[in-house]
Amino acid sequence: MAASSQTLCIGTRKGLFTASRAASGHGWRLGAPHFPGEPVTQFAADPAAGAWYAALRMGHFGIKLRKSVDGGSSWQEVAAPAFPVKPADGPWKDDPTPWAVDMVWALEAAPGRLWAGCLPAGLFSSDDGGASWQLADSLWRRPERLEWLGGGYDHAGIHTILVDPRDSAHVTIAISCGGVWQTRDGGESWHSTSSGMDAGAYMPPERRYDPNIQDVHRIDHCRAQPDVLWCQHHCGLYRSVDGGMHWQAIAAPAPSGFGFPVVAHPGDPQRAWFAPAHSDARRMPVDGRLVVNETRDGGASFEAHGYGLPPRDAYHLIYRHALAVAEDGQTLAMGSTTGGLWISDDADASWHCVSRDLPPIAVLRWV
Repeated sequence: MAASSQTLCIGTRKGLFTASRAASGHGWRLGAPHFPGEPVTQFAADPAAGAWYAALRMGHFGIKLRKSVDGGSSWQEVAAPAFPVKPADGPWKDDPTPWAVDMVWALEAAPGRLWAGCLPAGLFSSDDGGASWQLADSLWRRPERLEWLGGGYDHAGIHTILVDPRDSAHVTIAISCGGVWQTRDGGESWHSTSSGMDAGAYMPPERRYDPNIQDVHRIDHCRAQPDVLWCQHHCGLYRSVDGGMHWQAIAAPAPSGFGFPVVAHPGDPQRAWFAPAHSDARRMPVDGRLVVNETRDGGASFEAHGYGLPPRDAYHLIYRHALAVAEDGQTLAMGSTTGGLWISDDADASWHCVSRDLPPIAVLRWV
């Protein structure tokens, strides 16, 4: 299917699907899957190069990266990020983290460069469209990495990469559990920017404000005003108005402040959406009612929207990358771990169920 401004790419455990508006202009239509049966963990589109990228987690066969330059009509396999051989001596010989990529958890295109965040928490870049990859040694070999913790996985992983639209050398990443890190020189140097975050729910009092162990679930920035960032943290919600240098806690909205995804409105820095779950222990909607929490005033207040979403007996969980807003700021999509896919054409006021029968959804991206 050719790419369009209203094409949704859906990465699932059993292939990459697309959804586009029906020919009548009403409703949405699913296309046949690319790579049927194969687990897709990430997707990115590079509009400048006219390329799509899909990352696959193939178990025994390792990590695969596939590229299309014709909107998904055909694909070719390109190089996948890979660590160098672990040193046999020196300060890293006893590193408990395996030097082997288990999953590509983040994938972002910037002018002339493709970034990949991995599990374990290695950051890679490609300047030749995925033909080769370079590990950001300046981040991987920082001594702080030895204290990063696994969140839902045994080892820490990089799940968020934000490239500043004003300056592609300025990149912000989020690590579970390693906090927020930034570079302003294209990855040559890094600094931790998790000031204000609180890990008191899972760390002892003396370490609750330690920036190096913060479990950031996801961050996003307002593309029109990139200094405004939003964060879904393991312990609640945060917002920054100074480019992520400092974070302010947001009072937990009803029904819950726990969750995984957040998306910022592309043009309005006061507006963002979160998909809440009951809690870490109960990763399902509160009272079985699926909703999306929206703020229009910088987090001062929230409204829970659920019109068109399951109002009861719903046990969906929305992963970090499975809530997405299109560039128009009006069209949103949400997918669940149990194969539900919903799209809103009116900025979350109402939702339309596209499918209840997809494989578990890992990532949604508008192209």
